[in-house]
Amino acid sequence: MLKGLEEPNPLQSRVLDYARKVAKVDPSKAAELVDKLIEKFGLERDRAVQIVNTMPESIEELRVFFVGLRGRLITTSQLNEILKLLDEYRVKDVES
Repeated sequence: MLKGLEEPNPLQSRVLDYARKVAKVDPSKAAELVDKLIEKFGLERDRAVQIVNTMPESIEELRVFFVGLRGRLITTSQLNEILKLLDEYRVKDVES
């Protein structure tokens, strides 16, 4: 990721280290996951991006993204399917 760039300063190194530790999805797979959420569940891109950014781990956490959604009902079964898909992309070992 930093190939061809100057050596990062100490602050940049700390920020990069922190980002790697708290990452919940591989950045190279994030766009793919967003596309799958859009295709499989008919989500709007901005909603799919927010879900991928936060990578909820429970139905309760996921349900927040669908509060106030008019004209569309998201079932518990669909929420479970979304969680399964997220789990396929979730970074397993955030501490190296």
